[in-house]
Amino acid sequence: MSPESTPRILVVDDDVDGLEVLRTRLVHAGYEVETAESAEKALSKVSAFDPGLIVTDVRMSGMTGLELLEKIRASMDSVEVVVMTAHDDMQTAVSAMKAGAFDFLVKPVDPKAVQGLAERCFREQQLAGEADAPDAVDALPRGRLIGRDPRMIDIYKTIGVLSGNRATVLVRGETGTGKEVIARAIHEHSGHSGEPFIAVNCTALTDTLLESELFGHVKGAFTGATGSRKGYFELAGKGTIFLDEIGDTSPEFQTKLLRVLQERRFYPVGGEEPRTTKARVIAATHQPVEELIDEGRFREDLYFRLKVVEVTVPPLRERRRDVALVAHALLGRIRDETGRDIRRISDDAMARLMTYDWPGNVRELENTLMRAAIVARGTVIGVDHLILDEVDGGGDEDLSLATALGRHVRMVLDRAGGDEAAAAKLLGISKKELNKHLSLTAPAVST
Repeated sequence: MSPESTPRILVVDDDVDGLEVLRTRLVHAGYEVETAESAEKALSKVSAFDPGLIVTDVRMSGMTGLELLEKIRASMDSVEVVVMTAHDDMQTAVSAMKAGAFDFLVKPVDPKAVQGLAERCFREQQLAGEADAPDAVDALPRGRLIGRDPRMIDIYKTIGVLSGNRATVLVRGETGTGKEVIARAIHEHSGHSGEPFIAVNCTALTDTLLESELFGHVKGAFTGATGSRKGYFELAGKGTIFLDEIGDTSPEFQTKLLRVLQERRFYPVGGEEPRTTKARVIAATHQPVEELIDEGRFREDLYFRLKVVEVTVPPLRERRRDVALVAHALLGRIRDETGRDIRRISDDAMARLMTYDWPGNVRELENTLMRAAIVARGTVIGVDHLILDEVDGGGDEDLSLATALGRHVRMVLDRAGGDEAAAAKLLGISKKELNKHLSLTAPAVST
């Protein structure tokens, strides 16, 4: 069927009255419609009629709608299939979705809902057929910086300079901008790339645990210390210690870290003998350090010791021309991780991505595209597949991939009518995994 011709729909159902209702609604909506009262008759009409969409009931005498779906999927990749099923036939609907159905509807179906699905189906087919899509990009490896904004170019140059020395570095930027990516890039391009790179999230540990992780401890230093343990400063050798969110640490810890930077020596927790370190320190924070200093929450001398070189990462909203570049670069990795054959982003979807402020920066963009790839039924991410938080959540919003997936799982559960077993099968995961994902997010509004 050419893009200029009237979209064609083949409706298959042994309920003659229901068949006529759907035919009438779709014809009035401007579609060319053919009907069949059995799957066998539908197959005999497919080649001559050349539909872009088949809407079929599941339970019919003779061949079932599910068997029809399997035959269509095996021979006609360009034809989409919508399955209709009764409430007590949910498991069959699950199987249909896993077999490649475009969507499913629960009987009795609303003709308006069928029309809406048809509109979405043909819109996505049109997007997929628009001009030749660019060749799919290779998967972007994690830890790769991308951007052509002049400030990003300056960061690339700075990384090159820092890779040739051992200066302490402070990386500043909002949540999700890629501060750890920059730290890793400095390490991997340095002469000590063969040594360990150890990243520590300072907000995830109490002072005692943070000191134990970094400096090690001796036997009996605290409850549970049944033996001695080397810390990261010792284990890193001549590698790199990356201290993420250093602005959230206590003044007491900051004092001990300052001593390490000044003297290159430290004491294990509970120990009396000093140990030395040759590790390089790169720290990062999203906090306004100058304000913390004024409030007495951050040592000024440590600040100056850390910022021998300071790298500031611009937020994504300040380099909007990079949004399309980053989004396209992420598609390859998203395709690999989701198993979805997503090849491009539609023009209207890209325009939406370009105008959004991205409070969670690149991390939020990746999660948004990941979620859209899972929801999209075709090869193109359209604007309807994007779920963007119009309220600026700020730096404290939970934009982790785990939470994004949890929200998607809840959406699928809503769509499955609250049937956890059915939702788990739709997602291709166990019920235990489903409950784990659900625990990561509050209930979401069904879409």
